[in-house]
Formats: sequence, structure tokens, C-alpha cells
Amino acid sequence: MNKLKLIIRREFIAKVRNKSFIMMTFLSPIILVGMGFLIYFLTQKNDEKIKEIVYVDNSGMFSKEDFRDTKTIKYIDYSALGVALTKKKVEEGDYYGALLIPKQDSLELLAKSIEFYSKDSPGMSVISSLENKIEQKIRNEKLNSFGIDLEKIKASKINTDIKMLNFSGEESSKLINGLKIGVGAISGYLLMMFVIIYGSSVMRSVIEEKTSRIIEIIVSSVKPFQLMLGKILGNASAGLLQFLIWGIIIFVISTVASAVFGVDMAEMQSARIPAEQMDAVKQATAGDKGQLIIQEILKLPLLKMFVLFIFYFLGGFMLYSSLFAAVGAAVDNETDTQQFMLPIMFPLILGVYVGFATVINDPHGSIAVLFSHIPFTSPIVMLMRVPFGVSWTELIISMTLLLVTFVFMVWLAAKIYRVGILMYGKKPTYKDLYKWLKYKG
Repeated sequence: MNKLKLIIRREFIAKVRNKSFIMMTFLSPIILVGMGFLIYFLTQKNDEKIKEIVYVDNSGMFSKEDFRDTKTIKYIDYSALGVALTKKKVEEGDYYGALLIPKQDSLELLAKSIEFYSKDSPGMSVISSLENKIEQKIRNEKLNSFGIDLEKIKASKINTDIKMLNFSGEESSKLINGLKIGVGAISGYLLMMFVIIYGSSVMRSVIEEKTSRIIEIIVSSVKPFQLMLGKILGNASAGLLQFLIWGIIIFVISTVASAVFGVDMAEMQSARIPAEQMDAVKQATAGDKGQLIIQEILKLPLLKMFVLFIFYFLGGFMLYSSLFAAVGAAVDNETDTQQFMLPIMFPLILGVYVGFATVINDPHGSIAVLFSHIPFTSPIVMLMRVPFGVSWTELIISMTLLLVTFVFMVWLAAKIYRVGILMYGKKPTYKDLYKWLKYKG
């Protein structure tokens, strides 16, 4: 046990004293937050430019009221100039584009014959906005032709807001469901990235010690199993420390930057929403938005999520790191690892895809539940499900299976490790790995 502690301590200290580790620990969150603010300011800057769109209405159906100006788009009526002259002016001028509405005998033909000309490819949000305006107008005209009173249709519209509750009476909402999806997706994705980054670090560490022949001296005084387990636990400890520092730095930088520059973090999250749709979004979220979001976040099982993140991070990391360590021991250089990486990476990637495809739509569906119990995918899928509420029975089953599988995989990987670290000069195959697993000695 003392030897294991020494190995863990050695690996942890070697990792945290590494210059690249120190630089990435403090630079990564700064770069991440900086990128977020850069995207926000570039988006704001891009929205400052007014797009001028001219339109020619030969149908006589549309009016200025149908093409209301927005914060980013200004509509200009060039119907009096005609199509040819309008196209020429747009081509020679600095206009965003020209919308040409021809005269047709039927509304169906009109809807399919409208054209938009521009020098460059227009943004999809702009085209979508124009299509919505035109569809609404043509639809109203068609309803009028049927003798239907539009005012009665408008008066008949009712906004339905279904209250979501569980049988214990706890109330939910669409906002908190969105937050659950976001928190779960981020947790699962972060876990996958950490497993890949630190698992590869364990593998490279083993390869370096093997190629430098230091490993031969080390295994003379410690068992290969202890050496491998010490490397895994040492790197896991360094990973948790780095993750904790990242969280603190990102929180501090975001808070300070928001106060200094007056940036609304909620607005940063919505910076990707096209400006044409922002009015509708703001109306839908009218009221004290910030306070509402904080209230909904506090309803999440934050302590439970944090504890489970630590558990599944350690469990998933150690499970996969044992495989990375075995691969590192089997090869002489990093190039030879490629043939063994796909079987290791596939369950990780599958877990992310299954999580996004099933948990978001049905967090308690059979597929989501199954993959949250399979040890190779449970660290990712279960973390995505936890914000939606998972019973302790399911959690205990999933956690137990993960622990049992981890112990078994460490034992299995150690059999490859103890033989592979002393093998040189030959590129191993899957057949060789199978022989090493059967080796007794």
C-alpha cells in the first residue's frame, strides 16, 4: 500500500509540475471565456450593420405594413421603378438584395414564383424571415377569398401553457427542462473530453517510461499492477484538480467581465439567435429573466449532480485509463497505438451520440436507461439523465456495475501490462494481446 501511495504521489506531482499542465490549467479557461466574449461582441458588431432590402410588388397585394423595418433590416419599396431598373440598382449599389413579387393569376402560383436577387448568398435567417412574412400575407388573402373573417380567427387564438408536475406535486417548466438538457449535455461532453485527454496522458507516460527503459528498474521493486493503478489514480487526481481550478477561474472571469463590460450573460447565450427572431424571444421571456433562471437552476439537484459527476468522472476515467495503460505497455511508440484506439474510443463516442439522441427526447426511455447501466457508456449517459431525476435504485445498479467492471478491466489490463512493458522491437497484434492475457507467471 505504501508503494502504491508513492506511485500516486509521484504521478500527481510529475503531472502538476509539468509546464504544459500549468499553462493549460490557467490559459484554457481564459481562452474559453475570451472566445465566448469575442463571439458575443462580433455578433453584436455584425448586428449593427443595417441590411437594406428593396422589393418590387407587381401583385399589388403587399404594403409597407407587411414589410416593417427591424433593428437589422430596412425595407425599401422600389415597385415604381420596375424589375429591370431595380435589379440594376441593386447590382450597382450597396443593397443587401432585391425581392421581386410578380403578378400571378392564383395565390398558389404567386407563392412559387417570388424571387430574391443578391450579390452574395443571403443569410438563411433573412430568407426565413421573408418567407414567413409572405406566407402569412398569402394565407390571409386566401382566407379572405373563402369569406373567412380574419379578425375572428385572431380573436380565436389562445396561448396554452401546460403546467408540468410530478405526482408528488413538484412543479416543472419548459425553461428548467432546457436547463436540464444543457447541464446534462455539457457534463457528458466534458467527461468524454477528460477521459480522452487524461487517458492519452497515461498511455504516453507508460510509453515514455518503456522506451527509456526506466520501467525495467521500477518493476524490479513494485508489482506491475500497483504501478499501473498508481499511474491511473495519480492522473485522475491531477485531472480533478485541474477541473476544479477551471471552474473557479471561469466563474471569476465571467463575473468580473460581466460587471466591468456590462455584458448580460443571458444575452451572450442568445447571441447566436438571429436578430430577426430576438423580439419574439424577448417577448416570450418577458419579466425578471435572470431571477427566473437562477430560481430554476436552484431547483436542480446540484449537490447530487456534483457528487455523481465526481464519481462517474473517476469511475469512467479509471475504467478507460486501464485500457489506455495496457495499450501503452503493448507498443513501443505512439504511432503503433492507432490500431488499438478504435475499440476504446467507440464506446465513448457511442455514449455521447446515444445521450444526445435519446436522453434529450426521452430521458427515462428504455434505450437511455439501458445505456446508462452499461459500464462503458454509463459515465456519459447517466450524467445526462441525472438532472431529469434518476431513482437511487437505478443509480446504485449503474454505479455497482461500473465499479465491478472497472476492477475486472484493471485486472485484465494488468495481465497485458505486466508482459507488454518488457516487450520491445515487435509491433503487437490482437493475437499477441490474447496470448499475454492467457500467460500465467
